[in-house]
Amino acid sequence: MRVLLTGSAGFIGSAIAAQLAEAGDEVVPVDVMLANAHGAGEPPRGTHTLDVRDAATSRAWAELLDGVDVVCHQAALVGAGVAVSDLPEYAAHNDLGTAAVMAAMHEAGVGRLVVASSMVVYGEGRYACPDHGPQVPGPRGVAALDAGDFENHCPVCGEALAWELVDEDARLDPRSTYAASKLAQEHYAAAWVRQAGASAIALRYHNVYGPGMPRDTPYSGVAAMFRSSLERGEAPTVYEDGGQMRDFVHVHDVARANVLAMRRVAEADAAAYAAYNVCSGQPVSILDVARQVAAGTGSGLEPEVTGGYRLGDVRHIVASPERARAELGFTAAIGPDEGLQEFATAPLRA
Repeated sequence: MRVLLTGSAGFIGSAIAAQLAEAGDEVVPVDVMLANAHGAGEPPRGTHTLDVRDAATSRAWAELLDGVDVVCHQAALVGAGVAVSDLPEYAAHNDLGTAAVMAAMHEAGVGRLVVASSMVVYGEGRYACPDHGPQVPGPRGVAALDAGDFENHCPVCGEALAWELVDEDARLDPRSTYAASKLAQEHYAAAWVRQAGASAIALRYHNVYGPGMPRDTPYSGVAAMFRSSLERGEAPTVYEDGGQMRDFVHVHDVARANVLAMRRVAEADAAAYAAYNVCSGQPVSILDVARQVAAGTGSGLEPEVTGGYRLGDVRHIVASPERARAELGFTAAIGPDEGLQEFATAPLRA
């Protein structure tokens, strides 16, 4: 395959590029090298430093798309988006950028796309009460959080709700600027498929970690933050009671899921759109993540559970891996017990 890869110099993009090259595929790497992701770093050799927002009107983009089989679109502004003033930047880079790339693809006759989405499109995960069945909890109240009650409760009986696996048909409820932009990307992709007779796959990444992850930036995940604390000789601090359940998936597995998705859309003989969870399928608590990273460093430091909280955080979000296994042939090879301890000493990027 000839693949145009946006965000090619990033954490996930570089892992995808490496796997494509190893498989003998041709990669056309594109990355604008945003300062908050790359600092003042130079682009890797051969990278085309183009902005996705210009794709629909740029001759340089049209030339790069010539002969491309599939576009793998990883370029995005990430992080939650903490201020109202962040809204235009997320809308520009993520939503306008994605729309511009798809418009350029259509003009160039390229009709196959894989786009990076995220678990954040779900908002809270899936919950059920043992006595009253599935429930959709509202936002957790400040008074309850201040009192150390972090669980979601059944609106009928008031008992704590149990988490369940979230599949791709779950309700979508974005709760941050970033989440809203990722869901908009999915909607644009689905509309483009219908209008252009194209095929697209959106991959909903869960908590991605691994070598090459950026440290101490808005692009860092909680595992990298735990590691940074340990490297300073400090115990990693854990919000709430540490019982928040998540799915942590290794970047090498995420890259492999992308390659499988690209091969699937490249072979599609009809217009189609689908979204898939990309996860390990092995739920883990945030406290256990901190413990695994600490164990990998050999520091002997125990995580500190603070009882603090952030209002925008969700309690539990744990994915079902079944659709990706059945339809893409993707099963994660690296579980959190192995991967998180190895991550503790893996090379990171500045």
